[in-house]
Amino acid sequence: MSSELRIRTIVGLFLVLLASVALYFGGFFFWLLLVIAGVLMQGEWADLTGAAPEHRRMSMFAVSVPLALLCPLAAGVSWTAFTLIVAAFFFVMLTTRSVRLALGIFYVCVPVMALIFLRQQQPEGFGLLLAFWALALVWATDIGAYFAGRAIGGPKLAPRISPSKTWAGLGGGVIAALALGFVLHRFAGLPSQLAAASGLLAVAAQLGDLLESAMKRHAGVKDSGNLLPGHGGVMDRLDGVATAAPLAALIYLFLVFA
Repeated sequence: MSSELRIRTIVGLFLVLLASVALYFGGFFFWLLLVIAGVLMQGEWADLTGAAPEHRRMSMFAVSVPLALLCPLAAGVSWTAFTLIVAAFFFVMLTTRSVRLALGIFYVCVPVMALIFLRQQQPEGFGLLLAFWALALVWATDIGAYFAGRAIGGPKLAPRISPSKTWAGLGGGVIAALALGFVLHRFAGLPSQLAAASGLLAVAAQLGDLLESAMKRHAGVKDSGNLLPGHGGVMDRLDGVATAAPLAALIYLFLVFA
């Protein structure tokens, strides 16, 4: 094993362990990990939009305010927190005159709110299952897309944005996500409607990946950052979660109120 692959593997296992522990305990610990990731992602978003250093710092401060309010010891997931997210967006947009930079507020805060919302569902074990499903299906999508893309190849999905992605990879990602969803349905009690929706969420995760790829291509960089050795930036690891988690929460809400 090469030294680069060894570092990538060690860092990857550490990230999975850290996320799993925080997810298991939930509450304050889960919120804290999401906040740290969210603030770092906003900084990387600012870099990809070409924001000036002072605007980058301002946007990171702005995103930290609604994220702080999402703490279970504060307002938590509420209309108050969502209103503050919208306010932070307009604050950044009007202060910096950059809609692209301000959109990072939604890109960061909405997925954090969605994951906290899913994790806090009762009973406790069900909330853990929902949050795990929303995160793990993205991991399954990435793994399925990688192996299907390498094994099958074929037409490119979006060659101008991400030359390595193929339609076969997308199909493999969808199949892997569906497989995970129905395994969780069979052995953990995930509602069958959510298991069936896993394929749709896999598509959302791939769109999130393409969105970040487009931003990196526009910025002329390979990775969103260099914080994680062998992996790039935080956005590089959570781009799929950023789009899949909000959709997972919406589908669950639809199921509850249908």
